[in-house]
Amino acid sequence: MTVQVAAKALEWSEAKMWRIETGQTSLRSHDVETMCRVYGASEELKIALMGLAKETKGKGWWHAYGDVIPDGFDLFIGLEEAAISREEYSPELVPGLLQTPDYARAIMRNNGHLHDEEIERLVQLRMRRQTLVNRLTAPPALQVVLNEAVVRRAVGGPAIMAAQLHRLAEANERPDISVRVVPFSAGAHRGLETGPFILMRFPTTGDGRNHEPPTVYVQGFTGALYLDKPHEIDCYTEAFAVISDVALSQEDSTALFRQRAGEMIGP
Repeated sequence: MTVQVAAKALEWSEAKMWRIETGQTSLRSHDVETMCRVYGASEELKIALMGLAKETKGKGWWHAYGDVIPDGFDLFIGLEEAAISREEYSPELVPGLLQTPDYARAIMRNNGHLHDEEIERLVQLRMRRQTLVNRLTAPPALQVVLNEAVVRRAVGGPAIMAAQLHRLAEANERPDISVRVVPFSAGAHRGLETGPFILMRFPTTGDGRNHEPPTVYVQGFTGALYLDKPHEIDCYTEAFAVISDVALSQEDSTALFRQRAGEMIGP
């Protein structure tokens, strides 16, 4: 159905259709009900979409950081907020949700194009994102696998890195977070092929079906990919399982974090 045909059936202007379809305006539940009737949507889908429409009245908290959020990253933050679980392989850096402010600041200072004020705003944004894993109601289950290089690399210097390693050890004490390390002794493993990725899963309906399909986020140097085709999800699900198989246990990973922190700051 073209925009012109839909607008005529709904008795709306094409400009209104454009604003709705490009996310430029909020939606009333009544509008969604009318659109679902015209489009022939099922009763179950209509009810779900009417519920979502109520959430379009307000913008996400991250819009306050629109001056520093890279193009397209607001989509990732929105998905991150909605996910109920997250599986992440990170071969080079501690994931943003587990970074200390000083560690995050050290990474951003490595970008020669950012001014001090922009760096501080980005650090604030990253710390604000971390409230997601600290919320009291239904925090997402977080499973992270790191390459041992992340533990050995002294980002920001020994003191900053030691504090970051203690943060990882503390995270492992929580029942909803697991941070494990693939040791160098594991040799070649699947993560060398996949590179870094994040697999997010979302709430399901009462009968177990997905409201939103699982999504893999792959960040590249010049942009990001969002993958949600079933065979793509299956590939990354299997890859994360295989990478996890060669990782240290949670307890041994925690011991490594504390050991390495002690080595960095001395006795």
